[in-house]
Amino acid sequence: MSAGHLSDHTGRRPVLVAALLSELAAAALFLVWPALPGLLLARFVTGLGVGMATPTATAYLQDLHIGARPGSGQGRFEAVSTAANVGGLGVGPLVAGLLAAYAPAPVRTPYAVFAVLLVAGIASIMALPETVDRPARPVPYRVQRVRPHGGAGLFCLAVACASAALAIFGLFTSLAPGFVATTLHQSSPAVAGAVVFAVFAAAVLGQSLTGALRPAVRLGIGVAAEAAGCAAVAAGMVQADPALFIAGAVIAGIGSGTLFKAAVALITGAAPATGRAEALATFFLAAYTGLVVTSLGLGLAAQLATPTTATLWFSGFLAVLLTAIALLSRADGAGRHRPAP
Repeated sequence: MSAGHLSDHTGRRPVLVAALLSELAAAALFLVWPALPGLLLARFVTGLGVGMATPTATAYLQDLHIGARPGSGQGRFEAVSTAANVGGLGVGPLVAGLLAAYAPAPVRTPYAVFAVLLVAGIASIMALPETVDRPARPVPYRVQRVRPHGGAGLFCLAVACASAALAIFGLFTSLAPGFVATTLHQSSPAVAGAVVFAVFAAAVLGQSLTGALRPAVRLGIGVAAEAAGCAAVAAGMVQADPALFIAGAVIAGIGSGTLFKAAVALITGAAPATGRAEALATFFLAAYTGLVVTSLGLGLAAQLATPTTATLWFSGFLAVLLTAIALLSRADGAGRHRPAP
């Protein structure tokens, strides 16, 4: 996330193009160097590109929305930006699973497809208008400042919401495929990808269904749905019940999408236009740090226990996090005093 804030001064398009070029370089590394050192380097380069692209693209979407529909509210922007962030994360495992199951060269084909899409994305960005007035002199690079726009309470609430949402996604991209393969005896990569996609698709659905609600109601629904869904997932794993497992995944996904949309709305609503990408970069840095910690914890738990036991531990952690969100929401008063988009 260390370069995403530069787009507030140098322009959205140059930073986005640089981000996609980084991703293209990573795809090339994945294709030509499949050994462990190459995979680690490619993952690092991928992270650099994601760190630049995520806050910049989100800020760019808001700029374009404001330019096209001035004074129309932020509901459409919030829906599109969160659907792009969350929906893209879900489409990736689905397409990769299908390619791994049915396409030739399953280790390399997904990256070749990814490279083609990146080239198309770069061409599309070059056709869009720039929304930031560039300064007459180049702006020197500075390290991303961690500055919580809107106050520490609002920032912590937004990060907690995003961390809870991403924690669910981390669960289903790490432990759930192993459960599907071992306990449910569905070893096809396409099935694992479809299960992960169902969670992300439900997240997009949750964003759509709750968009017109008051922020306080939206937060409450997100917390309740995540808690209920995670409990159902854990019960489905204990009982080896695929129907209960999938139902819990969908409910948890709805809650995750609702919380993630609420988090983005809190940050973009509090950030000034001249610091929009910086605020989003700070937010995504904190949120993805939480995702990394969660994923590492899940990975460690999977080494020490079965996927079912690790999920039960995760459920306890999530219950604490969701309780913290409810307390922060009450203390900050964000939901009561901010108008719905």
